Amino acid sequence: MPRAYSVDLRERSLRALRSGLPATEVAHLVDVSVSSLSRWQRQHRTTGDLTPGRATGRPRAIPAAQEPLLVAQVAARPDATLAEHCAQWATQAATVPISPTTMGRTLQRLDLPLKKRP
Repeated sequence: MPRAYSVDLRERSLRALRSGLPATEVAHLVDVSVSSLSRWQRQHRTTGDLTPGRATGRPRAIPAAQEPLLVAQVAARPDATLAEHCAQWATQAATVPISPTTMGRTLQRLDLPLKKRP
């Protein structure tokens, strides 16, 4: 997930805008979009603060704290299909069931082998 731009970069960018530089030039210099600059200006005008907001999106179905459990599960049965891993995960981790797509994305992110078909 991409990280938010630092408050320092935001302040320097707005300072450059206030000094008279065009928004396109400032955007090019600090390597951000013009829309980000205008959003930061609006945020500073309305709240007086440039702290980044909370990232959008939903939490992962398999949190980072549970990833070692999944690694152990795959190590025990590396030839299992995604559906089999999902079924085993639902009983082992006592969490809500997850889809094979979610399992595949998680295994890919962890650089673990995945088998889609029996």
